[in-house]
Amino acid sequence: MAGRLKETALAAGYRVRAAREADLARLPALERAAAHLFTDAGLEGDYLAETLPLEALREGLEAGFLFVAEAGDGTPVGFALARPLDGELYLVELDVHPDHGRRGLGRALVEAVLARARTAGYPSVSLVTFRDLPWNAPFYERLGFRPLARDAVGPALRAVLEDEARRGLPSERRTAMRARA
Repeated sequence: MAGRLKETALAAGYRVRAAREADLARLPALERAAAHLFTDAGLEGDYLAETLPLEALREGLEAGFLFVAEAGDGTPVGFALARPLDGELYLVELDVHPDHGRRGLGRALVEAVLARARTAGYPSVSLVTFRDLPWNAPFYERLGFRPLARDAVGPALRAVLEDEARRGLPSERRTAMRARA
């Protein structure tokens, strides 16, 4: 794969690397575990029980847009999935198991996506997140993401926001953001 991700060493034996086929079956459990942070913050809805389809994970793997954070024993404890959207990379999902939070894994996963965007020729990375939760928009702002004005949201990203609203996510609490790759 062109622009192959260099493995990133992290404290306490953690590392971020490109995902492997063997990781795919473990990622939905990470997504469900991370969703508990939202229920603890008072959010409710069927969308919290949703996980990415295996096909989406596999497409990300094959395109080189799926990254895994793993513990020292090789167990995946977090992941990030991106895909092309509106001429940039779109961060579809970022999850770190709560037992492994606050160790820089989320930051390292986002940095892996930004680096991959650069090597793949994308000018930026976009995402949609909660504007008021500390581990959402404020976290991404520290990594260089900025909220997008309504007229700066491309048609495909707008469709993501509309789909979220249909699925029950509170649109008044959501924001689209972008960072230069």
